[in-house]
This record gives sequence, structure tokens and C-alpha cells, in this order.
Amino acid sequence: MLYAIIGEDVPDSLEKRLSVRPAHLQRLQALQDLGRLVLAGPTPAIDAENPGDSGFSGSLIVAEFSSLDEAKHWADADPYIAAGVYARVLVKPFKKVFPQ
Repeated sequence: MLYAIIGEDVPDSLEKRLSVRPAHLQRLQALQDLGRLVLAGPTPAIDAENPGDSGFSGSLIVAEFSSLDEAKHWADADPYIAAGVYARVLVKPFKKVFPQ
């Protein structure tokens, strides 16, 4: 089943985010290599594709896991959590309707 993992950043997270981004991306690449990643990306803090120094307000990941517990376990091990980037993370089942 698919799960949405929604991370909400702490204020002024950009420096922390950049310091562990390679490890964060490596985990996403592993999911992609397994064919389990639907989409992933940050949410800019301002209405711009490249927010510059304004940074990001969070992240969205949609990926396939065998259970909600597995998805939560995977999300809890994210380097962004260990580095204090995320203030909170919400993991919930997701039903993809489009695109088909």
C-alpha cells in the first residue's frame, strides 16, 4: 500500500537540511531503486520553485510500504529527524487515483 509521509520543518531549517541532505536523498534513491517511490520533494517556504535563503517548510514523500508500521519506522529513521530538521512527521495511508 502507498503511504504519504509529510514532514514539517522547524523554523530556519535550511542549514540543518543542507547538512544531511545527501543521506536523506540516499534513502530516497534506495526506495526508488526498489520501485517503491512514487514522488518526493520539499515544500518551499515561499511561493517560488527555488526559495533561496527562505528555505523550505517541509517535505512530502509518497512511497509503497507493507504496512503503516513499516512506513512509520522508515520515516522515523530519516536523517532529517536526527538532525532536527523536522518538527513533526505525519505518516498516513494514501490512495493514488491519478495519474492512472
